[in-house]
Amino acid sequence: MTTSPLTAPLTTEQVSTPDRQWWRDAVVYQVYPRSFADSNGDGMGDLPGVTAHLPYLRDLGVDAIWLSPFYTSPQRDGGYDVSDYTDVDPRFGSLSDADEMIGRAHELGLKVIVDIVPNHSSDQHELFQQALAAGPGSAERDMYVFVEGRGEDGELPPNNWTSIFHGPAWTRVTEADGTPGQWYLHIFDTSQPDWNWENPRVHELFRDVLRFWLDRGADGFRVDVAHGMVKPEGLPDATVNAQGLIDIPEGEVPIYFDNDGVLEIYREWRPILDAYEGDRMMVLEAWIPEQRLPLYIGDEKAHQSFNFGFLQARWGVETMRAAIEQPLALADAVGSPTTWVLSNHDVIRHASRYGFDPDHSFGEGLGRDEVPDAELGLRRARAATLLMLSLPGAAYLYQGEELGLPEATDIPDELREDPSHLRAGVPGRDGCRVPLPWVQDAPAFGFSPSGESWLPQPAEFGPLAVDQQQGVEGSVLEMYREALRLRRELRLGEQGEGHGVAFDDAAPAGVLVLDRGEIRIVVNTTSAPVPLAEVTGGAEHEVLLRSVPVGPTGEDRVAADSALWLRRSR
Repeated sequence: MTTSPLTAPLTTEQVSTPDRQWWRDAVVYQVYPRSFADSNGDGMGDLPGVTAHLPYLRDLGVDAIWLSPFYTSPQRDGGYDVSDYTDVDPRFGSLSDADEMIGRAHELGLKVIVDIVPNHSSDQHELFQQALAAGPGSAERDMYVFVEGRGEDGELPPNNWTSIFHGPAWTRVTEADGTPGQWYLHIFDTSQPDWNWENPRVHELFRDVLRFWLDRGADGFRVDVAHGMVKPEGLPDATVNAQGLIDIPEGEVPIYFDNDGVLEIYREWRPILDAYEGDRMMVLEAWIPEQRLPLYIGDEKAHQSFNFGFLQARWGVETMRAAIEQPLALADAVGSPTTWVLSNHDVIRHASRYGFDPDHSFGEGLGRDEVPDAELGLRRARAATLLMLSLPGAAYLYQGEELGLPEATDIPDELREDPSHLRAGVPGRDGCRVPLPWVQDAPAFGFSPSGESWLPQPAEFGPLAVDQQQGVEGSVLEMYREALRLRRELRLGEQGEGHGVAFDDAAPAGVLVLDRGEIRIVVNTTSAPVPLAEVTGGAEHEVLLRSVPVGPTGEDRVAADSALWLRRSR
């Protein structure tokens, strides 16, 4: 791979220095291993494929990578159904491949964050199989949430909880003697039984898992379903609405999430991470009301929690500003950095989300009949990215967003693997998990040497391949590279005195303007260009970066649905 002068590789010293907590302002790139790069031609991405492409990520300008689960798993839920937390699934490689990947990343100055899945395991986990065999009342069953059913013969589920993946959250087992037996809880798929965090042995198990990966060099953990491990005492029924469905008021979460007991787990884990050199960290996937976030993060708890309000904000000044101001205030209250994210493996890619009217009602994935305005969506996505990368705190990128990849919708139903699709027929999350395009004219767009791909890649991925964008002025890839270079140079990720965010209330209607010291960020959310003079306050300025190339409207305008970074003259 070649690089342009503006995208020259960063040195290790630039990427990571020992005199700062790297995670506070890091740019983290999420790798979904199945879809990143396939080294052996079996159509599924693997750890050697990740290792081979680490220089690309170093040159992109990120500080760290976060890998979705690569542990031994039946892959009923994309690896989030773990059957062995301390081994690598053969489809992804081996423990030695993991060691090589972590070592090579460190050589390149990249930190490595691994996923940990503590709410549930796979039903193929050795301990769940032992629980099934041991029977009711056993120590083995107490590792999971097994409960007697209701009704005269226990034929009814223990309560009315429903699964995130649709249908009941309970499955009844058949005991060794062939009779119907207890029910086990699975907030997600039936193949993902929930651990019983009331059992001290579960705590011990996960303390050992943390140490296993920390000992192998992991720099941190992304905690899956971080708000879900501890269930309410007595497992009470949830309230239901007039339609008989579980009632979840707007801004709240289901009854089995966000119970205070889960906070004690992070107080238990934090000393383990603190005992290791190198500022090891954890970031939480906690879909909770924003006002609850300070309870999860701080000096004795987790280091960060994802700010999903920013991801969910619709295109427009009011919603985007609110998604910035409140998280910053909440994080500042506990002395922790906030995080910013626009896409991940669970949501519709933002290049497609922004291609709809802001009032569009999204379901679970995009259906074939939901056709975004692709050009508008990508244009807005580029602008939203520049806004995100200008903010203080950590930023998380999802693989392929630096290429402007859209959501893939034309996936045959028989090839979809998302449990929500299999259980309820919704499109699900497969559309954001399609393998990456590296080389337009190579088999599987360079993803696999054999041309195999576990999910089909749409034809529009070809022109978006890395080799088609690298070194091309104005491409999405080069915009990301330049934004990341400037973000570091201008210290935009830093927080504290002198690094705050100040909004300009005098900005034109439909234009979001904020200042980061001498840097002014402008996002025009309207469909018409805006004169630069209206957003500069008459001050002399230098345009550092635009989300779209200068068009017919000229250099003295902020183009429609675009963003730019300005440096005001001193």
